[in-house]
Amino acid sequence: MEFDLVVRNGTVVTASDRTDCDVGIRDGKIVALMKGLPKAPREIDAAGRLVLPGGVEAHCHIEQSSSLGIQTSDDFESGSISAAFGGNTTIMPFAAQHKGQSLLDVVADYEARAAAKSVIDYSYHLIVSDANEDVLHNQLPKLIKKGLTSFKVYTTYELLKLDDYQILEVLSVARREGALVMVHAENHDMIRWLTKRLLDAGHKEPKYHGISHSRIAEGEATNRAISLSELVDQPLLVVHVSCQQATEAIRDAQSKGLKIYGETCPQYLFLTVDDLDRQGMEGAMFCCSPPPRDASSQEAIWTGIQNGTFQIVSSDHAPYRFDETAKLQAGPDAPFNKIANGIPGIELRMPLLFSEGVCKGRIDLHRFVELTSTNAARLYGLFPRKGTISVGADADLAIWDPDVKYTVSWDDLHDNVGYTPYAGMELTGWPTTVINRGRVVVDQGQLNASPGDGTFVPREHSDLAKPRGTLVREVDPARNFGAKIL
Repeated sequence: MEFDLVVRNGTVVTASDRTDCDVGIRDGKIVALMKGLPKAPREIDAAGRLVLPGGVEAHCHIEQSSSLGIQTSDDFESGSISAAFGGNTTIMPFAAQHKGQSLLDVVADYEARAAAKSVIDYSYHLIVSDANEDVLHNQLPKLIKKGLTSFKVYTTYELLKLDDYQILEVLSVARREGALVMVHAENHDMIRWLTKRLLDAGHKEPKYHGISHSRIAEGEATNRAISLSELVDQPLLVVHVSCQQATEAIRDAQSKGLKIYGETCPQYLFLTVDDLDRQGMEGAMFCCSPPPRDASSQEAIWTGIQNGTFQIVSSDHAPYRFDETAKLQAGPDAPFNKIANGIPGIELRMPLLFSEGVCKGRIDLHRFVELTSTNAARLYGLFPRKGTISVGADADLAIWDPDVKYTVSWDDLHDNVGYTPYAGMELTGWPTTVINRGRVVVDQGQLNASPGDGTFVPREHSDLAKPRGTLVREVDPARNFGAKIL
């Protein structure tokens, strides 16, 4: 058997197995997993290191304009490079529709940008903010057939949010077409009410952003979104969960057998609302929604990771520079509700979870692989092409040095943000070599790829996104006097 590349002597770890073997790669695919493979033109000695599936970064905002017209600092070139150095081989940012826009036009523009610039493979989710009849019944079905099988809706942000009726319409389309819906769940009017009273009382500093986005607002909207999902029997992923209230709502739904999935992010494990209370405007660097909470919330999120409530840990990389182009676009003393929402983290997502999760005994390596790669591939229709190490899968590998220690500094990262909220953290473990479809993209700190080397990956319909087939009485023709609603 001939190979283009052999990775030798490493410990291969997937979501289910751990094996000491070589990995044989040909034409961008894994074609052999065994010890003592024949020589190849290129070989990598992974002795003493872990060979893991490349990360699937399933929630990041790259080359995206916010609803207020603020552009993220990372385009597909810098964003994909930063992702690759963090152990990722596939990114899934958002093609964001704003009010009045055609989703088809948005996607065409996004496709052109990604194809020209990304150094690793990519797909993307859709953001639906204008759920008109053409979008629902023409544009979404067309895009789903192209392999864009997931989309996100918001319950907050004035220019993005859908009301409950519109969310039900989106959920019903997803159910019919076999797509997965993601929801940003916060109660808009609770946030609006708190924000007005805080500002009226003169409380405008960044720390009050965390106060205005109450945990109750997140818990209520999560419960409501789950109820909407249950009504139409459509699976739902609640993204960037930050607090115990939302975590418990997801867990309760899962215990009832509902197909409700959960995602959380490093900012809810390693940052708190106190990080927003810094000198001057420095707290703006930590403003995101939902905001970081407190130590008890961190423990609730860790518990959700450990007991399976959360299927994914994503970065929610939303890279806004701390200057007048982004975070401070509304002025050097902008009130908290005018500060660009989001923090960077695409390169540190996996190293943070490896160091603080695996190395400190909170999770094992198999759970780490699930949370950072396999489960995202399963949920979003990429598995088994992505998210695992098996014969026939894409040769997407991240080779980790599990013992290297380092101090986080933005100077060592590759995004275009200018800061990292995790500066100064002492971490253990880092991906030293990253391989995407057999291409050695990163090796020992060096980039070996060019813009445009990445490939769009159309996605299948995920079994996890299929309805349960158990209808509540009100929509079940067998029990609602024969009314066909779905």
